[in-house]
This record gives sequence, structure tokens and C-alpha cells, in this order.
Amino acid sequence: MRFAAWLFTEMTTEERIRACYLHCCLKYVSYEPINNVSLRKRFSLGEENSASVSRVIAQTIKIGYVKLYDENANRRNWRYIPFWG
Repeated sequence: MRFAAWLFTEMTTEERIRACYLHCCLKYVSYEPINNVSLRKRFSLGEENSASVSRVIAQTIKIGYVKLYDENANRRNWRYIPFWG
């Protein structure tokens, strides 16, 4: 297992949400919305962890830290930005 992937499994839910939010902020200032793939890359996770990353994004949305970039996009094209973006 890669180092960052090991860290992901050791993180608490709150730490994962914070990491998702901060990743979203960093990407936003670079004019890039995040998606499942970019967050998996941040955590060094493979495609088999897509569902876990989706849960983290959903939890981050529920708290209100991130939001959909385009609410009319189909699910496959969902991108996210910080709540203040």
C-alpha cells in the first residue's frame, strides 16, 4: 500500500473532510474544480476506492464546505468548488 493511501485509512472522518475541503480550496485558486478522480489522486488511492472518496465528498457537501460547480451537469461530470466560490 502506498504511504498516502495508508494515511487515508488512518484518518478520522473529520480529517478526511478537512482534507477534502482544503484540496478543493487549493484547486479553486488554480481555477480547477475537484472531482472524485482528483481527490483520489490527492490521497494516492486507486479506482477501487472511488466509493470511499464519494462518501468523503458527500460528507463535505453535507457539512456545507463544498458545493456542486454546475447543478445541471450529469452525475458523471460532477465537479465541486468551495462553498465560498
